[in-house]
Amino acid sequence: MRSTPLRLVLVDDHEMVLEGLKALLARFRGRVRVVGEAVSAAAAEPVVTGLDPDLVLSDVRLRGQESGLDLCRKLVEKSPGRRVVLLSAYDDEQYLFQALRAGAAGYLLKSIDGESLVRQLELAAEGETVVDSAMAGRAVASAARLQAGEYWPGARLNLTQRESEVLELLVAGLSNRAVAARLVLGEETVKSHVSAIFRKLEVRDRAGAVAVALREGIFR
Repeated sequence: MRSTPLRLVLVDDHEMVLEGLKALLARFRGRVRVVGEAVSAAAAEPVVTGLDPDLVLSDVRLRGQESGLDLCRKLVEKSPGRRVVLLSAYDDEQYLFQALRAGAAGYLLKSIDGESLVRQLELAAEGETVVDSAMAGRAVASAARLQAGEYWPGARLNLTQRESEVLELLVAGLSNRAVAARLVLGEETVKSHVSAIFRKLEVRDRAGAVAVALREGIFR
């Protein structure tokens, strides 16, 4: 057990999320204390440098040119001992792999409860790598498939496995709502995946994404 509360900096581009996290963590004042916050990667760097917290908890997707992954990579490169845990709504193993490659000390989902979150943060601060338990098994299976040379459709176009699943359903003509129902995801999460697909395929709309998918023979 720590003798003093864990000093934490929060990074999220949504004020409501920041306030929600602070309210949640306020229930555990004896174990964790929020000492700083930022709404972008650029704003977070000087905050973290100035406060030198035990841990940084950042959203994966941030508005602006830099993501939480970019922030994590920069903070770790600047200070190799820096502990950064990424918090995300995306349960896609490829985001997890990207986080670990960026030097993250963990990858947790926003559906986590307060007690579990605090415990995972404590473990991360102690030097452990923490990963959402529901994702851990799937990540191992995905890694095994990659090792065996079994890639998912769209991997060569830099699409994550989840983005490939969404694109396949777009090709089939499903709406965002139908895609959400099929994959058991929130509609806003699907919209975020669709936006990422458009960006990676360099298209402006569904028709363009479908055209690229068919032209490249992603789905047979």
